[in-house]
Amino acid sequence: MKAVTAEIITIGDEILFGQIVDTNSAWMGTELTKIGIRVKQITSVSDDATHIVAALNDARTRADAILITGGLGPTKDDLTKTVLTEYFHTELQLHEPSLADVQAIFKNRNIELSELNRQQAFLPAACTPVRNAIGTAPGMWFEEDGKVFVSMPGVPFEMKRMMTDIVLPQLKAFFDPPQIIHKVVQTVGIPESTLAETLEPWETSLPPHIRLAYLPHINGVRLRLTGTGQEPEKLEDDLLEQLNQLTDLISPYIFAYGEISLEEVVGMLLNARNYTIATAESCTGGYLAHKITSIAGSSMYFMGSVVAYHNDVKVKELKVNPEILAQYGAVSEQVVREMAENVRLKFGTNVGVATSGIAGPGGGTPDKPVGTIWIAYSDKEKTVTKQLRYNKGRLLNIEYTAMVALNLIRQSLTGTVEE
Repeated sequence: MKAVTAEIITIGDEILFGQIVDTNSAWMGTELTKIGIRVKQITSVSDDATHIVAALNDARTRADAILITGGLGPTKDDLTKTVLTEYFHTELQLHEPSLADVQAIFKNRNIELSELNRQQAFLPAACTPVRNAIGTAPGMWFEEDGKVFVSMPGVPFEMKRMMTDIVLPQLKAFFDPPQIIHKVVQTVGIPESTLAETLEPWETSLPPHIRLAYLPHINGVRLRLTGTGQEPEKLEDDLLEQLNQLTDLISPYIFAYGEISLEEVVGMLLNARNYTIATAESCTGGYLAHKITSIAGSSMYFMGSVVAYHNDVKVKELKVNPEILAQYGAVSEQVVREMAENVRLKFGTNVGVATSGIAGPGGGTPDKPVGTIWIAYSDKEKTVTKQLRYNKGRLLNIEYTAMVALNLIRQSLTGTVEE
């Protein structure tokens, strides 16, 4: 069973200058995986013929399909068609169906077709034209030495239409690639290194057609099991068997399966219990409320928030005891406990959550350095507090605090809070 690989080459100075973000490659990688083609590399090159040729030569040494986007416009800096014509030792010739498409587009726009735009219907004789149903630049399909080269416009909606209608089906028919299936496991509250140590014996024993990838980010570690095979049903069974073994090893840290966020899971848990929630935020400045309300339907369970950044607001709006503030300081277990309990009472919710800390870069002391943060969860039965020591810069401190607060909500609602 031979894996089929692809390389994506994006052409354009505007990508390298940072003037536009290459979203095409991410979309293409996702769609190629669905038909069993694994992207080996993504390369971006400038509008320079020498660079484009070098990229093509390199790509053909490591990939079966080379997919190119960009450089097909009518202006002088659009070199892709010219370079490919020379690369495949052919010449340009008029492709009448492409000319008809271009003429129709200009007619519908009530614009006279210029000679420059007419030239877009001239394509390399050695290629199979790929129709552009919604633009003026046709794509090009070349085959050489068992490799496939496809050139498409860089305009995302034109490329996506071309890929969906023509390129993906033809690639699947040409290569007959094996099936690729992903299973994603979302974890939180356990470092990547600890995960790797825990899973090492199991990971080592994985069958050759199943691989594990660790994808760490601020909200935890995504684990991706990838299976490759010609029989989809058997592959699905094999993946589920390994997924069950994985779950047994790290179940306390798994918050979801598939592409779902921690805030979505929290919302589902609150909805399942008919619970409402309110937040009292100091160091996170409303970011926790933002994460909760980023989920559609959050109005069913989110009642409101108090951003009590100043101590006067903590006292006035949240009824924090001034004596406790004076004795322990705003960044303390005692204060964050009162914030969580009192915001719950203020909004009449089932759950109250609070954050207070020193996000930095200034404001730290020897006893409470930057990155010292307290969070609290409160419901009618209990109040749970947690101290963090995390200093990766102000914005990351805020993001990390919100993530830990969301996880504390999840753990409290599911009865899995670590003592």
